[in-house]
Amino acid sequence: MNNLLRYLQSLTDLSPGDWALMHPVLTPVAFKKGAHLLREGEVCNALFYIDRGYCRSYYLKDGLEKNTAFYFENDIATNIQSFGTGEPSAYNLVAGEPLQVIAFDKQGLARAAQQSAGIEALGRKCIRLFASRQEEQANLFQLYTAGERYAWLEQHQPEMLQRVSLSQLASYLGVARETLSRIRKRRM
Repeated sequence: MNNLLRYLQSLTDLSPGDWALMHPVLTPVAFKKGAHLLREGEVCNALFYIDRGYCRSYYLKDGLEKNTAFYFENDIATNIQSFGTGEPSAYNLVAGEPLQVIAFDKQGLARAAQQSAGIEALGRKCIRLFASRQEEQANLFQLYTAGERYAWLEQHQPEMLQRVSLSQLASYLGVARETLSRIRKRRM
């Protein structure tokens, strides 16, 4: 919980009272590699702070997994649309390696936010972070070639290149694995 507290305090001034209100809605959970945190069609009722390991978001199209995001240590993973609207998720969240998370219960978090302006402000900051990340990803895919996207990952998310399989990385970049291999060879 110490890593989570440091992370939250990096986002906003979280008072000891705010932390005391939040603590009961937090549950440490371990997932084995390949275990689902959320399945397509389920309603997302939690935010997942990644303490150790990583998870990925994907959907199935024509029987193939299409990776949409990767979440590493000190990230919060969720399907924000499903979490916010209560509608079924269009995506899966699955552990990419053994995963330790702290799950924020949606209902408990809402009650805590009603009792604390600090927790409500934290929620707004988290939503802005998600929106900013989604905009950054949209721009990455709209404005850059696959090679330029790979170069961006080298500079901004090198852990992804070291920890994610080539097949999953190729899917994320929107290219065939062979194309990714050519891009990597050209970069060396």
